[in-house]
Amino acid sequence: MLRLHRPGISAKAAQASDLSPLHRIASSRRPSAFRRPVERRRAFTAAARRENLGRGASGGSRRAKAPEECSLRSEVLARRGRAGGRAAVIAAPVAVWLAIGGSARAQTADYSPVGSIGLGARGGPAAEAPIRAGPAPGRAAGPVEFSFRAGFASDYIYRGTTLSDRKPAFGAAFEAAFGLAYVGATITSVRMPSQPAAEVTVSGGLRPKLGSIAFDFSWNYFLYPNEKQVIEATHMNYWEVIARADTKIGDVLRVAAGFAYAPNVSNSGSWSKYAAFGMAVDLPGAMLPPDVTATLTGGAGYSWFGNQPAASGGYPFPSYLTWNAGVTFTHGRVNLDLRYYDTNLSRENCFVLTGDPNAARGGRIDPVTNPEGLASRWCSATVVAKLWFALN
Repeated sequence: MLRLHRPGISAKAAQASDLSPLHRIASSRRPSAFRRPVERRRAFTAAARRENLGRGASGGSRRAKAPEECSLRSEVLARRGRAGGRAAVIAAPVAVWLAIGGSARAQTADYSPVGSIGLGARGGPAAEAPIRAGPAPGRAAGPVEFSFRAGFASDYIYRGTTLSDRKPAFGAAFEAAFGLAYVGATITSVRMPSQPAAEVTVSGGLRPKLGSIAFDFSWNYFLYPNEKQVIEATHMNYWEVIARADTKIGDVLRVAAGFAYAPNVSNSGSWSKYAAFGMAVDLPGAMLPPDVTATLTGGAGYSWFGNQPAASGGYPFPSYLTWNAGVTFTHGRVNLDLRYYDTNLSRENCFVLTGDPNAARGGRIDPVTNPEGLASRWCSATVVAKLWFALN
């Protein structure tokens, strides 16, 4: 996504903790940030060609696209690093030593990890199973409790769009909780034109409780270290605030709702808002093998955005609805999640939102947002498998 995942939804942004542009036709107005002069596009294309030729000499990736094949959107995304492309894959063991942990994705101790309801947060495999730091079974709580998790996913999906170019992703998370407060971080491999080393999220917040309702209020900062800027020395780092509430209804049904707001999503000059709702039902133990638990979960979220600066076209990114449904199995510290994701974005609007550098021509033309009629599959329906382990 705009790696806004973009909007962090990269767009880079549901999962409150779980809560995760283009060009205007040339006129007498100042050129849009998404429609640079021809000289700029040629410079970008030449740089991309030199990079691709260098790789080809040593083992070869695809040849660079000709200038007419390079969308202006792709240029901007490469400049700000908003959408998927190539990037280094960071292994989970490395993430451990970098001390990261999905605080905003954490969940109150009243809920089991398998029952977590994802509302659309960043953090990939490590954040899809929110677990609040707490004492191990049979041990009294200490002044500070820690949790750690790491995992692998066949695709990094953030609020309905891929942040890993439909490729596998690795991630890890660490959290420290003391009373109602917590801090943590996550690190996840991503694939973006600006080739950051990883996506790093630093979070902090409070988890108060009112009756049977558990709240989570967090501040989250998303950064992308070591980006390789082709056009300008800009970055896509940004922050977002998230509010989430979870409660249990009856013996097996749990519900959650959340809201997220970023004043400058993916450093695009546009604000983003995201609202989501989810449900979870624990499957009866009689249906499962010994020592295995399972939960059916599903959720839906809606993203909408403010206008971009006039220099970037002045229009908002496309709003959209996303939904998911799946089942999570847990055996001891190991978790497996199988999940279906989809959005109501057209392929043309998916390109406008994500700036997919591999978008194909032939789509419906919009003279303002997508004059080249480029279409992307980054927001299409997909099934993702995630495997992770969690420690308290």
